Amino acid sequence: MSTPLLVWIILAPLLGAILNAGFYFYHIKKQKVSDKIFSIIGTGTPLIAFLITLNLFLQMEENSIIFTQNLFTWLSIGNLTIQMSLLGDNLAIFMSMFITFVGWLIHIYAIGYMKGDDGFGKFFAYFNLFLASMLILVLADNPIILFIGWEGVGLCSYLLIAFYYQDKENVIAGNKAFIANRVGDFGFLLGVVTLFFAIGADSLSFSAIEANISNASTELLILSGFLLFVGAMGKSAQIPLYVWLPDAMAGPTPISALIHAATMVTAGVYMVARFHFLYSGIENIGLFIAYIGAFSALFAAVIATKQQDIKKILAYSTMSQLGYMFIAVGLGFYSSGLFHVFTHAFFKAMLFMGAGGIIIALHHEQNIFKIAQHRAQLPIIHFTFLVGVIAISGIPPFSGFFSKDAILAAAFQEGEYLIWGIGMFTAFLTAFYMFRLYFIVFVAPTKNVTKHIYTSKTITFPLLILSIGAIAAGFLNLPAIFGGEARVDTWLSQLNSNAIHMSHSTEYILMAASIIIAAAGIVVAYKKYAKFDIYKPESEEGIIANKFYIDELYDKLFVQSSKKLSTFIDKVVDEKIIDGFIMTVCNEFVSFGKKVATIQNANVRFYAGFMLVGMSCIFVYLYISLGL
Repeated sequence: MSTPLLVWIILAPLLGAILNAGFYFYHIKKQKVSDKIFSIIGTGTPLIAFLITLNLFLQMEENSIIFTQNLFTWLSIGNLTIQMSLLGDNLAIFMSMFITFVGWLIHIYAIGYMKGDDGFGKFFAYFNLFLASMLILVLADNPIILFIGWEGVGLCSYLLIAFYYQDKENVIAGNKAFIANRVGDFGFLLGVVTLFFAIGADSLSFSAIEANISNASTELLILSGFLLFVGAMGKSAQIPLYVWLPDAMAGPTPISALIHAATMVTAGVYMVARFHFLYSGIENIGLFIAYIGAFSALFAAVIATKQQDIKKILAYSTMSQLGYMFIAVGLGFYSSGLFHVFTHAFFKAMLFMGAGGIIIALHHEQNIFKIAQHRAQLPIIHFTFLVGVIAISGIPPFSGFFSKDAILAAAFQEGEYLIWGIGMFTAFLTAFYMFRLYFIVFVAPTKNVTKHIYTSKTITFPLLILSIGAIAAGFLNLPAIFGGEARVDTWLSQLNSNAIHMSHSTEYILMAASIIIAAAGIVVAYKKYAKFDIYKPESEEGIIANKFYIDELYDKLFVQSSKKLSTFIDKVVDEKIIDGFIMTVCNEFVSFGKKVATIQNANVRFYAGFMLVGMSCIFVYLYISLGL
């Protein structure tokens, strides 16, 4: 069913970005524009996008329809036509619902967090543009339009990570994110091109690709599936293209929340689910994705156990949770992976926003031991942070339990016991490092407690709303074993997702094991950190604390080698070989010219002699050539 409303889901935040940018230019050139104007535009337009999405969702639930909107023909070459068209199917509307809702709450939070900042209007312009780019990505009806949104979120992440560009380290972090994602994006683009040649269709809409995929070469489909996933490795920070994510914490905390909860990093999971018809037919690529997800989850969790920066701990937890999502979609359990994307959006946004509230209260201190040494009484942030920690640890009945447990059950059912074992151990580590963070920041004994710190309602209101989602969102996909209807699985049935069909007794055993593992992680964290001496923090030395020196390895392998290659090309190839050859040739021409110049001696008889010789040569040539 065609509807003009689809485009307005994108246009609302896009117009917000344009208006805020215009007012910001006026603000810096002419006169001061009130922050209230930026705030109203910045938060109002995401709310409009959410309300439109909610309206379409209710219509779809009542009538089981799919919305489409063809805006215009973007490109037509020979038989190939690429339409600028939007698709509002169950998957797109599901993603748009929590992207706009959680994104709206993060925009409200940003009002309090960015209060008094000189770049307040610019921040909201970037923020709105980020949301619009993600919605283009989600609502696109073909991979070319999807790629526009894909690049848009990459651009906005760079702008926001390097927002405080006066600090060189922030610019380096922004560049790192931008460059790492360009590597992945190049793979994605090659994957789309390969897919085009594989199917040979006259349209690149997702429905046309799915209809023609059975006629394509298996080898090309495998190559395309792998290259597309390279793009997902970059956007969703999986091994080996994850290195940008921890450094992305250089940006203001609201952008950290938006990147990790509702936008950029979930794009890779969404893309794999959108191409479900491709990955479902390529078992080896799916298994490859699942193993990349499993090892990424474990690797990030191990690193998080030794980090001391509150935001970097949360960043590595995002990478780890994304690993779980890729386990699910790699094994063909698309709805399970997307359900974890959904629940994760609530508790991860809440955790980042809670961390931001603490950072503001303590004048931008981010080291968890120093935060503990100057603890602030922040009851709402304390409560919501604890809710988020419990949810991400997978403790029932909080939302993270239902979504994570479905993924572990999927791995066990499919006989991938190594993946299941890695997932279980990662669950132990997740509970350990998250409660390590909680006990140090909120529980461990301290000599200083700062009371009566005012926290803006624009910060506490979104936290309280998100805490409801972190607690209750899991019940939206309550499995049959608990008498539920698995509504999310039903809503996403178009994806031909695999389903859990084990005996109830096996499911109960797996759930019990998962709970025991998580509880063990909490107990270990409690014994070690509940009474920890925060005035004697842990050493920042060691291979885990230094993130296995992967950044240093990448620096030597890629950065330093590129510099050496560039120097070699500049000093040897360019300067000595190319320039040397050219200069030699030029010098010879100059030398020859000087010798020829001696002929010009102003002697008329000398010139007449040369003319006579020349004319004689011409006559001889004509005589011979004409046969006279």
